[in-house]
Amino acid sequence: MAKFNGFSGDYSGLSAREVDERQQQYGSNELQPEKKATLLGKLVNVLKEPMFLLLFGTALLYFILGEPTDGFIMLGFVSFMAGINLFQEWRTDRTLQELKDMSSPKVRVIRDERLYQIGSRELTVGDLMIIEEGEKIAADGSVTEMFDLGIDESTLTGESDVVWKKIELSGEENEAHWKRNRVYAGTTVTQGTAIITVTAIGKDSEFGKIGHDIMMAPDRPTPLEKQVRRLIRVCGLLGLVMLLLVVGITLMHGAGIINSILAGVTLAMAIIPEEFPVILTVFLAMGAWRLARKKSLVRRMPSVETLGAVSVLCVDKTGTLTKNRMEVQALSPFDGMSDAELLHWSVLACETEPYDPMEKAILARAVASGIDVKNVFERQLVHEYPFSSE
Repeated sequence: MAKFNGFSGDYSGLSAREVDERQQQYGSNELQPEKKATLLGKLVNVLKEPMFLLLFGTALLYFILGEPTDGFIMLGFVSFMAGINLFQEWRTDRTLQELKDMSSPKVRVIRDERLYQIGSRELTVGDLMIIEEGEKIAADGSVTEMFDLGIDESTLTGESDVVWKKIELSGEENEAHWKRNRVYAGTTVTQGTAIITVTAIGKDSEFGKIGHDIMMAPDRPTPLEKQVRRLIRVCGLLGLVMLLLVVGITLMHGAGIINSILAGVTLAMAIIPEEFPVILTVFLAMGAWRLARKKSLVRRMPSVETLGAVSVLCVDKTGTLTKNRMEVQALSPFDGMSDAELLHWSVLACETEPYDPMEKAILARAVASGIDVKNVFERQLVHEYPFSSE
């Protein structure tokens, strides 16, 4: 047994054999991996859209009618539009993967009476995980030992207030879903440090359950895709009707069967709007490019039109419409103290490298008021009082 980072308890953690057994039992600490489509699969998904199928049919008719030049031009349009769609999806997927790799946290764990730093993916149930201010928690767990542990759980609950953790709960607190003696994956430590016994990882964590529900959501066509498919059906039906009418009328006037069919096919092709999908794809690509300049990633281009058609947007306020950042709005000095004195003592009560949003707000107001915060923090620290209700 050994002590770590000033904690009072003796800890040994899991052995290497126990880690292997539990990783085989519980798997890796990651959300259910999304099945990535291959390049061929993405190409098939793009080309099976009704508009592309209609253009393929048009190109085939051109070849049948002995107009290979027009047929190749039509195939060129199809290749151009499919290329734009594939490039947009590839660029967005690559950026999202890079962001995912950058945000993959490292975790400090106690194993075999030693402290190790491992990737969060290697974490398993039963591990003793050490967390401290500023870290993102990688798994669900129970608080084993702590010092003034405050957690920002807004990613799960939507509440921006810091949740102060405890080891023992009262009767009423045990009834709550989000328990104060537990920490949850995806949340962030705002203050303090603790040793956590991991109880759930990956898709079994509360954060993982939310991610699983999102992945299971059905993929429905966008309004634009529905309208385009409706247009294709109308054009196809009109083309078929005109084809039959022209063939019938020309046959009635004594024309040969071949000439009648050629005349009907020619008129039917004239109804098909070959230019429409080209123009639509180009404009959607321009919309996706403009959104990318605003640092917004678009995975599927038809969603650009959907976003532009939104008339009512319902969102959670904290961190979405607001900046999720506190600001000092007013000062109320007590018993004749000046604003400058109040800010001076408030700065002394803050951490030198604060993570707590309230301390950040105090220091920002002090700097705006002309206080040399750097000079204040250069003084010798005599004693630090932990933030608590006492």
